[in-house]
Amino acid sequence: MAKLLILNGPNLNLLGQREQQIYGTKSLHDIIVECQQFGVTCGFELDHLQANAEHQLIERIHAAGVDATSGLVFNPAAFTHTSVALRDALLAVKLPFVEVHLSQPQTREPFRQVSYFSDIAIGTIAGFGPDGYVLSLQALINHLDE
Repeated sequence: MAKLLILNGPNLNLLGQREQQIYGTKSLHDIIVECQQFGVTCGFELDHLQANAEHQLIERIHAAGVDATSGLVFNPAAFTHTSVALRDALLAVKLPFVEVHLSQPQTREPFRQVSYFSDIAIGTIAGFGPDGYVLSLQALINHLDE
C-alpha cells in the first residue's frame, strides 16, 4: 500500500477553537480521520504530523524522502509566508505535494498573499475549509496515478 503524508504547520492543532469564522469548527483530528478514511478507500496509507516547530516539519519532510512516502499534502499555515527552510526541504526530497489552506489567502491581509510554496507545489487548494484536505488528497492521488 502506497504511503501519503499530511503535514500541518503551527496553530492548526487549535482548529475548531480558533477563529471559527475563518477556519471553521472541525478539529484537526476530525479532518485527519476523514482523510485517513478517504485514503484507505483509494488504496493509500496515510501518515500525519502537525507541528508548531519548523524543525520538526523539516525533519519529517527529510524522513519522507527516504521512507517510501509517495507524496504530501501540506498546510504550512503561518510558515507559508516565512519559511525558506521548509521550501528547501521540499525541493531536496523531490516529492510531489499539494499546498492546502482552509481559508483563501488571496482575500486576506497582504502579507498572507505571498506563498513560498505555491510555485513548487503541483497545485494549491485554498478556501474550501476542511473539505480542501480531501480535495488535495484526490488531486495528489490523481497526479500519482498519471
